[in-house]
Amino acid sequence: MIKDFVTVAGLRTHYWHAGSGPFLLLLHGQLPGSCVAVEWSDQIQRFADAGYAVYAIDEAGFGQTDNPKDYSIETRIAHARAFVDHIAPERYHIWGCSMGTLMGCTMAMTDKRIDKLVLMPSTLLPPPLPHAQPVTAPVPGSVGELARRYTPSMDNARELLKRVLKNPAALSEERVRLVYENSKGKNEEAERQRNETGRPAPIYQDLPRVKNRCLIHWGADDPNSPLERTILMLRLLPNAEMHVVRPAGHWPQVDQPDRTFELVNAYLRS
Repeated sequence: MIKDFVTVAGLRTHYWHAGSGPFLLLLHGQLPGSCVAVEWSDQIQRFADAGYAVYAIDEAGFGQTDNPKDYSIETRIAHARAFVDHIAPERYHIWGCSMGTLMGCTMAMTDKRIDKLVLMPSTLLPPPLPHAQPVTAPVPGSVGELARRYTPSMDNARELLKRVLKNPAALSEERVRLVYENSKGKNEEAERQRNETGRPAPIYQDLPRVKNRCLIHWGADDPNSPLERTILMLRLLPNAEMHVVRPAGHWPQVDQPDRTFELVNAYLRS
């Protein structure tokens, strides 16, 4: 396992890399403390051992990567593109978690090198339910609301993870510590800046443009990304299939690491 830094898009960027074979890019979400170590540490070596060249980056303003001057989602996508261009694969897969799913779909609309996509629970990517009221602020008691008022502490990191994860076996004190450590300092300032920038614009109306084969890998127990909305997203993606796991919430790759490996590896090899 290589844990190193490279400067891309003007930012000193922290990344993990392991294995050789088809290029698999992992993109994490944007909860406080999100980074490679928190969201992907259970999967990187598994997929490297299975014959993939796995790359996972701390995105702009997360983990050990520099904070950008602009905290828009467009800047994060441009940064991820710059990292891929630095490695320069002929073809690659993207596996996104939470906001990483929106980033992956956006990249796939224009980058012909992208092969398959793996999409996991996202509050923003699926279309709203018919007749639903527009969401202008996080729902009280939701993960988004808890994230908005989060301040770095071990107790708050533990409470956040309790909302995100649904499998008690996944809630380790080590993961709590990693969320806390990666939510303070320069990352606390980045979280404040992202909140001031506001939520990215939804892209569900553009999902029919994503022609790639897509695996929708969803947690059945995520109240913030309900299955009813996910089915609407499935209907918009022309080459998608869907698999639901339980118990699993917003991070099924953490809640169900073994089953996730089985499903995603089989899909990428199919």
